[in-house]
Amino acid sequence: MNQLISTTKEMTMSSREIAGLTGKRHDSVKRTMEVLRCKEVVSVTQSVEPTAGGGKPVRILLVNKRNSYIVVAQICPHFTALLVDRWQELENKPAHQIPQTLGEALQLAADQAKKLELAAPKIAFVDNCVERGQLMTATQVAQKHKISAVKLNRFLDELGGVYSKSVKRSRVFLQPFIDDGMGEMKQTDLGYSQCLFSTKGEQWINSKLINEGVI
Repeated sequence: MNQLISTTKEMTMSSREIAGLTGKRHDSVKRTMEVLRCKEVVSVTQSVEPTAGGGKPVRILLVNKRNSYIVVAQICPHFTALLVDRWQELENKPAHQIPQTLGEALQLAADQAKKLELAAPKIAFVDNCVERGQLMTATQVAQKHKISAVKLNRFLDELGGVYSKSVKRSRVFLQPFIDDGMGEMKQTDLGYSQCLFSTKGEQWINSKLINEGVI
């Protein structure tokens, strides 16, 4: 659940929401925030939020606008633009929309979570290892076609419709490509995202490589 919390007159952003915006694990974001706090780079406060089903409350960390930029720049620089847009959205809201009660905060959190779910690529998180099944990396697909992964990815970049061009330092599938069953985004317990192609995606790549005379 992503949540904006205002404990004083100054608006703050939670580690939950930063994790949602950047697609990183919440515990990883909190570790980064703690390191920056210990180095006296940012100031951090903490709170707790309830969990679904009445489980043990989750500890969250809170930072102000200035410090949120530092945190995101540390863990995922290319998502800074998303953070800028998010703050503009929050600051442009009328004052009465800032939650004043726990119920209002939970409703706002639910609304934000839904927006993030619709906007971001679907990433399956697993605790210990990636369950791939029939999924393949670009390297594995390339090997089957006797070309390098670099050549395959360059071909897919030129072809378009596969990888997002807004993410510069890593590869992320476009949501329509995922929705068509061509591949999935997986994330390991180390927090690294992987683009994995399905059998359907491999067959589609094969036809494109043949049609373009690459193989």
